[in-house]
Amino acid sequence: MSSLMTRLGILVAGLMLSGCMQTATYQAAPESSLKPADKAQLAKAKYAKVVNEPFRRAIVDYHRKELPGSIVVDSDNHYLYLVQDGGKAIRYGITVGEEALAFSGIAKVGNMAEWPKWTPTADIHKRIEGLPASVPGGVDNPLGARALYLYQGGRDTLFRIHGTNQPEYIGASISSGCIRMTNEDVIDLYSRVKVGTIVVVLDPKHGDSPYNSKMALGNTGMPQVQ
Repeated sequence: MSSLMTRLGILVAGLMLSGCMQTATYQAAPESSLKPADKAQLAKAKYAKVVNEPFRRAIVDYHRKELPGSIVVDSDNHYLYLVQDGGKAIRYGITVGEEALAFSGIAKVGNMAEWPKWTPTADIHKRIEGLPASVPGGVDNPLGARALYLYQGGRDTLFRIHGTNQPEYIGASISSGCIRMTNEDVIDLYSRVKVGTIVVVLDPKHGDSPYNSKMALGNTGMPQVQ
């Protein structure tokens, strides 16, 4: 009897878990979003383009109520959602800031740039010695292929959604507060949004993804980036 109850308990737990998981259709970012300059830059990349499966671009069911075209950032689970029609979203894996450096709230895309130059802020210069005043745009630039500049009340928050030259950290919390994506993914996102797009960055400990990325990583047998 006890053995039967144990098996039933495992079955119920499995059903409950499956109900909380998000159906994901993994897709590579479409080549059509890449311009000739993008292909030329990406061909020079020296980093390995490896992202753990739970953080690869996917089409997923979406249960929240943001309007189609909105961006929602779930920092707890390391996901960015671009809301679509019909209860769907494009989900991208991201790197986010350490909790003390993280941005949360509602913002708008106030500016957009392709292969932007990087100008470290005064705070970043204080934390990291020896940085140059600026770094020209290119595949080795920490901002990567695209940058979406987040504004509140018409003012630049200094937080960005941007590419990265360290895709191995997608799924981690290590950045200086900005939201990093693979260069291919940020090019895809950039091609789908515009200035004025609403960006909702959920507060820490308020992640609202039905897909538990940490649990998924534990089940893939793949190495986890810390």
